[in-house]
Amino acid sequence: MKKILVVAFLIGTVVLFAQPATPQNAFTPSQIKWGPPPPFVAAGAKLAVLEGDPTASTGDFTIRLKMPTGYKVAPHWHPKRENVTVISGSLKVGMGDKFDAAKMKTFPAGSFAYLDPDMHHYVMAAGPTVVQVHGMSPLQFNYVNPADDPSGKK
Repeated sequence: MKKILVVAFLIGTVVLFAQPATPQNAFTPSQIKWGPPPPFVAAGAKLAVLEGDPTASTGDFTIRLKMPTGYKVAPHWHPKRENVTVISGSLKVGMGDKFDAAKMKTFPAGSFAYLDPDMHHYVMAAGPTVVQVHGMSPLQFNYVNPADDPSGKK
C-alpha cells in the first residue's frame, strides 16, 4: 500500500508540474497592445498599459511609452513618485522649468531613475526609445507652463 501511495504521489507531482504555464499577468513583447497616448502627452508616441490603471484613484500601474526620435515632453511634474526604466534607445532628461537641450543628460537602455513628487523635469527621445514607467495611480502630468499641456486644459 505504501508503494502505491508513493507512486501515485510521484505521478500526481509529474502531472501537476507538466501542465503548461499560461499566466494571465505575463506576456511577450509581441503580445503588448500599443495605442495612442493619453491627451496629456503629445501625439506621436504609443502607449501600452502593462498593469493596473494609471487613471484610477489608487493602485499600482506599469506603462510603456514608445517614442519616435526627437519626441519631447515639456517641463512638467507629478504629484506622486515616478519610476522610469529605459527599455530601448536613449532618453534625454533635463531638470527645471525651461526646456534646455544643453542641460540634458542621456540615459541609455538599461538605465533607471526615479523622480520624487514635484520634481520639475522634461524629456526627449534620442532616437526611437521605449521607457517603462511604474508608480501609484493616478498618473498626473502638471505642466510648468500650462500652454505646453497638449490636452488643451489650461
